[in-house]
Amino acid sequence: MTLTVSCLGDAATAVLTTAAPLEKVRLTHAFAAAWRDGRLSADVPVPPPDRPARPDRPELKLPRDMPKRGRGGSAQNRVALLHALAHIELNAIDLAWDLVARFAGCGLPQGFTDDWIQVADDEARHFQMLESRLNALGASYGDLPAHDGLWQAATETAHDVAARLAVVPMVLEARGLDVTPDTVRRLRDFGDAESADLLQTIHDEEIHHVAAGRRWFVHLCAQRGAEPVTLWQELVGRHFRGGLKRPFNIDSRRLAGFGPEYYEPITPEIERRPVDRQPETR
Repeated sequence: MTLTVSCLGDAATAVLTTAAPLEKVRLTHAFAAAWRDGRLSADVPVPPPDRPARPDRPELKLPRDMPKRGRGGSAQNRVALLHALAHIELNAIDLAWDLVARFAGCGLPQGFTDDWIQVADDEARHFQMLESRLNALGASYGDLPAHDGLWQAATETAHDVAARLAVVPMVLEARGLDVTPDTVRRLRDFGDAESADLLQTIHDEEIHHVAAGRRWFVHLCAQRGAEPVTLWQELVGRHFRGGLKRPFNIDSRRLAGFGPEYYEPITPEIERRPVDRQPETR
Protein backbone atom coordinates (compact mmCIF):
# COMPACT_ATOMS: atom_id res chain seq x y z
CA MET A 1 0.00 0.00 0.00
CA THR A 2 1.29 3.44 -0.90
CA LEU A 3 1.23 5.85 2.03
CA THR A 4 -0.12 9.33 1.41
CA VAL A 5 1.54 10.78 4.54
CA SER A 6 5.22 10.97 5.39
CA CYS A 7 5.34 12.19 8.99
CA LEU A 8 4.09 11.07 12.37
CA GLY A 9 1.84 14.06 12.95
CA ASP A 10 -0.01 13.61 9.67
CA ALA A 11 -0.41 9.89 10.37
CA ALA A 12 -1.92 10.58 13.80
CA THR A 13 -4.26 13.23 12.38
CA ALA A 14 -5.36 10.86 9.61
CA VAL A 15 -6.35 8.24 12.18
CA LEU A 16 -8.00 10.71 14.54
CA THR A 17 -10.07 12.32 11.77
CA THR A 18 -11.24 8.98 10.35
CA ALA A 19 -14.72 8.09 11.58
CA ALA A 20 -15.21 4.59 10.14
CA PRO A 21 -13.90 2.10 12.74
CA LEU A 22 -12.43 -0.48 10.38
CA GLU A 23 -10.74 2.22 8.31
CA LYS A 24 -9.29 3.66 11.54
CA VAL A 25 -7.99 0.16 12.28
CA ARG A 26 -6.54 -0.25 8.78
CA LEU A 27 -4.75 3.10 8.93
CA THR A 28 -3.37 2.33 12.37
CA HIS A 29 -1.85 -0.94 11.22
CA ALA A 30 -0.41 0.70 8.09
CA PHE A 31 1.10 3.67 9.92
CA ALA A 32 2.48 1.51 12.73
CA ALA A 33 4.24 -0.66 10.15
CA ALA A 34 5.52 2.45 8.37
CA TRP A 35 6.92 3.84 11.62
CA ARG A 36 8.69 0.58 12.44
CA ASP A 37 10.15 0.47 8.91
CA GLY A 38 11.42 4.05 9.09
CA ARG A 39 9.01 5.36 6.43
CA LEU A 40 7.56 8.08 8.69
CA SER A 41 9.52 11.03 10.03
CA ALA A 42 9.01 12.12 13.64
CA ASP A 43 7.68 15.54 12.60
CA VAL A 44 4.39 16.75 14.10
CA PRO A 45 3.66 19.94 12.15
CA VAL A 46 0.28 20.68 13.74
CA PRO A 47 -1.36 19.63 17.02
CA PRO A 48 -3.92 16.83 16.89
CA PRO A 49 -7.65 17.63 16.81
CA ASP A 50 -9.32 18.19 20.16
CA ARG A 51 -11.74 15.34 19.55
CA PRO A 52 -11.57 12.33 17.20
CA ALA A 53 -14.12 11.70 14.47
CA ARG A 54 -16.86 9.23 15.31
CA PRO A 55 -19.21 7.21 13.08
CA ASP A 56 -22.96 7.86 12.97
CA ARG A 57 -23.46 4.63 14.91
CA PRO A 58 -23.39 3.83 17.76
CA GLU A 59 -25.58 6.46 19.37
CA LEU A 60 -23.48 8.14 22.06
CA LYS A 61 -25.12 8.81 25.40
CA LEU A 62 -24.08 10.23 28.74
CA PRO A 63 -22.89 7.46 31.07
CA ARG A 64 -25.89 8.02 33.35
CA ASP A 65 -28.27 7.45 30.43
CA MET A 66 -26.79 4.12 29.36
CA PRO A 67 -28.99 1.03 29.82
CA LYS A 68 -27.78 -1.39 32.46
CA ARG A 69 -26.14 -4.54 31.12
CA GLY A 70 -27.31 -7.89 32.42
CA ARG A 71 -24.76 -10.27 33.92
CA GLY A 72 -26.39 -13.46 32.68
CA GLY A 73 -25.09 -15.70 29.94
CA SER A 74 -27.65 -14.96 27.25
CA ALA A 75 -26.39 -14.08 23.78
CA GLN A 76 -27.94 -10.63 24.21
CA ASN A 77 -25.98 -9.95 27.39
CA ARG A 78 -22.74 -11.22 25.87
CA VAL A 79 -23.24 -9.03 22.81
CA ALA A 80 -23.80 -6.01 25.08
CA LEU A 81 -20.60 -6.81 26.98
CA LEU A 82 -18.49 -7.27 23.85
CA HIS A 83 -19.97 -4.16 22.27
CA ALA A 84 -19.03 -2.06 25.31
CA LEU A 85 -15.49 -3.44 25.20
CA ALA A 86 -15.20 -2.76 21.47
CA HIS A 87 -16.18 0.85 22.15
CA ILE A 88 -13.44 1.12 24.77
CA GLU A 89 -10.86 -0.32 22.37
CA LEU A 90 -11.90 2.07 19.59
CA ASN A 91 -11.37 5.00 21.94
CA ALA A 92 -8.07 3.47 23.05
CA ILE A 93 -6.77 3.62 19.46
CA ASP A 94 -7.41 7.35 19.40
CA LEU A 95 -6.02 7.89 22.89
CA ALA A 96 -2.72 6.29 21.87
CA TRP A 97 -2.42 8.35 18.68
CA ASP A 98 -3.36 11.55 20.53
CA LEU A 99 -0.69 10.79 23.14
CA VAL A 100 1.94 10.38 20.42
CA ALA A 101 0.96 13.45 18.41
CA ARG A 102 0.47 15.71 21.42
CA PHE A 103 3.50 14.78 23.49
CA ALA A 104 6.17 12.97 21.44
CA GLY A 105 8.02 16.24 20.90
CA CYS A 106 8.16 17.16 24.59
CA GLY A 107 11.78 16.14 25.12
CA LEU A 108 11.00 12.42 25.27
CA PRO A 109 13.19 9.79 23.57
CA GLN A 110 12.08 7.81 20.53
CA GLY A 111 11.26 4.86 22.75
CA PHE A 112 8.22 6.77 24.00
CA THR A 113 6.86 7.06 20.46
CA ASP A 114 7.75 3.43 19.71
CA ASP A 115 5.82 2.22 22.74
CA TRP A 116 2.65 4.20 22.12
CA ILE A 117 2.48 3.42 18.42
CA GLN A 118 2.72 -0.24 19.42
CA VAL A 119 -0.11 0.34 21.90
CA ALA A 120 -2.22 1.90 19.13
CA ASP A 121 -1.50 -1.12 16.92
CA ASP A 122 -2.51 -3.49 19.74
CA GLU A 123 -5.73 -1.60 20.44
CA ALA A 124 -6.65 -1.72 16.74
CA ARG A 125 -6.15 -5.48 16.74
CA HIS A 126 -8.24 -5.80 19.91
CA PHE A 127 -11.08 -3.90 18.24
CA GLN A 128 -10.87 -6.22 15.24
CA MET A 129 -11.01 -9.27 17.50
CA LEU A 130 -14.08 -7.98 19.33
CA GLU A 131 -15.82 -6.95 16.11
CA SER A 132 -15.22 -10.41 14.63
CA ARG A 133 -16.65 -12.03 17.74
CA LEU A 134 -19.67 -9.73 17.61
CA ASN A 135 -20.17 -10.72 13.97
CA ALA A 136 -20.06 -14.39 14.94
CA LEU A 137 -22.85 -13.69 17.45
CA GLY A 138 -24.95 -11.97 14.78
CA ALA A 139 -24.11 -8.39 15.78
CA SER A 140 -21.65 -5.62 14.94
CA TYR A 141 -20.20 -2.50 16.49
CA GLY A 142 -22.77 0.28 16.30
CA ASP A 143 -25.80 -1.89 17.01
CA LEU A 144 -26.09 -0.66 20.61
CA PRO A 145 -25.65 2.75 22.25
CA ALA A 146 -22.31 3.59 23.84
CA HIS A 147 -21.29 6.14 26.43
CA ASP A 148 -19.52 9.35 25.52
CA GLY A 149 -17.40 9.80 28.62
CA LEU A 150 -14.21 8.07 27.51
CA TRP A 151 -12.66 11.11 25.84
CA GLN A 152 -13.08 13.19 29.00
CA ALA A 153 -9.76 11.88 30.32
CA ALA A 154 -7.98 13.05 27.16
CA THR A 155 -9.51 16.52 27.38
CA GLU A 156 -8.72 16.82 31.08
CA THR A 157 -5.05 15.91 30.58
CA ALA A 158 -4.30 17.52 27.19
CA HIS A 159 -1.93 20.02 28.82
CA ASP A 160 0.43 17.60 30.59
CA VAL A 161 1.93 14.28 29.49
CA ALA A 162 2.48 13.19 33.10
CA ALA A 163 -1.20 13.74 33.90
CA ARG A 164 -2.19 11.83 30.75
CA LEU A 165 -0.04 8.84 31.72
CA ALA A 166 -1.24 8.97 35.31
CA VAL A 167 -4.91 8.81 34.30
CA VAL A 168 -5.17 6.83 31.05
CA PRO A 169 -2.85 3.83 31.34
CA MET A 170 -2.39 3.92 35.12
CA VAL A 171 -6.06 4.34 36.07
CA LEU A 172 -8.31 3.47 33.14
CA GLU A 173 -6.30 0.63 31.60
CA ALA A 174 -5.32 -0.67 35.02
CA ARG A 175 -9.02 -0.88 35.85
CA GLY A 176 -9.39 -3.20 32.88
CA LEU A 177 -6.86 -5.51 34.51
CA ASP A 178 -9.01 -5.51 37.65
CA VAL A 179 -12.35 -6.43 36.11
CA THR A 180 -11.42 -8.69 33.19
CA PRO A 181 -10.51 -11.89 35.10
CA ASP A 182 -13.97 -12.10 36.67
CA THR A 183 -15.57 -11.50 33.27
CA VAL A 184 -13.43 -14.27 31.77
CA ARG A 185 -14.56 -16.65 34.52
CA ARG A 186 -18.21 -15.82 33.96
CA LEU A 187 -17.91 -16.34 30.20
CA ARG A 188 -16.36 -19.75 30.77
CA ASP A 189 -19.19 -20.61 33.17
CA PHE A 190 -21.64 -19.63 30.44
CA GLY A 191 -19.88 -21.94 27.96
CA ASP A 192 -18.47 -19.13 25.80
CA ALA A 193 -14.83 -20.19 25.73
CA GLU A 194 -14.13 -18.25 22.54
CA SER A 195 -15.11 -14.90 24.07
CA ALA A 196 -13.29 -15.81 27.29
CA ASP A 197 -10.06 -16.61 25.43
CA LEU A 198 -10.34 -13.36 23.48
CA LEU A 199 -10.67 -11.29 26.66
CA GLN A 200 -7.81 -13.17 28.29
CA THR A 201 -5.56 -12.26 25.36
CA ILE A 202 -6.57 -8.61 25.64
CA HIS A 203 -5.97 -8.65 29.41
CA ASP A 204 -2.48 -10.12 29.03
CA GLU A 205 -1.50 -7.53 26.41
CA GLU A 206 -2.94 -4.65 28.42
CA ILE A 207 -0.46 -5.47 31.18
CA HIS A 208 2.24 -4.20 28.81
CA HIS A 209 0.26 -1.01 28.20
CA VAL A 210 -0.01 -0.28 31.92
CA ALA A 211 3.70 -1.09 32.25
CA ALA A 212 4.53 1.41 29.49
CA GLY A 213 2.45 4.06 31.23
CA ARG A 214 4.20 3.50 34.55
CA ARG A 215 7.66 3.34 32.95
CA TRP A 216 7.30 6.65 31.12
CA PHE A 217 5.61 8.26 34.11
CA VAL A 218 8.63 7.37 36.24
CA HIS A 219 10.92 8.70 33.47
CA LEU A 220 9.09 12.03 33.56
CA CYS A 221 9.27 12.15 37.34
CA ALA A 222 13.05 11.73 37.14
CA GLN A 223 13.21 14.61 34.65
CA ARG A 224 11.11 16.80 36.92
CA GLY A 225 12.77 15.79 40.18
CA ALA A 226 9.45 14.46 41.50
CA GLU A 227 8.72 11.39 43.61
CA PRO A 228 6.56 9.07 41.40
CA VAL A 229 4.04 7.83 43.98
CA THR A 230 3.42 11.28 45.41
CA LEU A 231 3.04 12.93 41.99
CA TRP A 232 0.80 10.15 40.69
CA GLN A 233 -1.54 10.48 43.65
CA GLU A 234 -1.62 14.26 43.26
CA LEU A 235 -2.39 14.10 39.52
CA VAL A 236 -5.07 11.43 39.90
CA GLY A 237 -6.74 13.43 42.64
CA ARG A 238 -6.71 16.51 40.45
CA HIS A 239 -7.66 15.05 37.06
CA PHE A 240 -9.61 11.82 37.57
CA ARG A 241 -13.19 12.33 38.65
CA GLY A 242 -14.37 8.74 38.93
CA GLY A 243 -12.53 7.73 42.08
CA LEU A 244 -10.49 4.53 42.42
CA LYS A 245 -12.47 1.38 43.10
CA ARG A 246 -11.68 -1.93 44.70
CA PRO A 247 -11.06 -4.79 44.21
CA PHE A 248 -7.65 -4.48 42.57
CA ASN A 249 -5.97 -7.20 40.54
CA ILE A 250 -2.75 -6.82 42.47
CA ASP A 251 -0.98 -9.68 40.65
CA SER A 252 -1.53 -8.24 37.17
CA ARG A 253 -0.75 -4.73 38.37
CA ARG A 254 2.52 -5.98 39.87
CA LEU A 255 3.41 -7.61 36.54
CA ALA A 256 3.11 -4.09 35.11
CA GLY A 257 5.41 -2.75 37.83
CA PHE A 258 2.47 -0.90 39.37
CA GLY A 259 2.50 -1.67 43.09
CA PRO A 260 -0.21 -1.00 45.68
CA GLU A 261 1.85 1.79 47.25
CA TYR A 262 0.47 3.97 44.44
CA TYR A 263 -3.26 3.32 44.67
CA GLU A 264 -4.09 1.78 48.05
CA PRO A 265 -3.54 4.96 50.12
CA ILE A 266 -5.96 7.04 48.03
CA THR A 267 -8.73 4.47 47.59
CA PRO A 268 -11.70 5.11 49.91
CA GLU A 269 -12.11 2.46 52.57
CA ILE A 270 -15.85 2.38 51.88
CA GLU A 271 -15.02 0.61 48.62
CA ARG A 272 -13.35 -2.28 50.44
CA ARG A 273 -16.05 -4.93 50.09
CA PRO A 274 -16.10 -8.64 49.26
CA VAL A 275 -16.28 -9.63 45.61
CA ASP A 276 -19.07 -11.94 44.49
CA ARG A 277 -17.02 -14.31 42.36
CA GLN A 278 -18.57 -17.24 40.55
CA PRO A 279 -16.57 -20.47 40.62
CA GLU A 280 -14.35 -21.03 37.61
CA THR A 281 -15.04 -24.10 35.52
CA ARG A 282 -12.32 -25.89 33.60
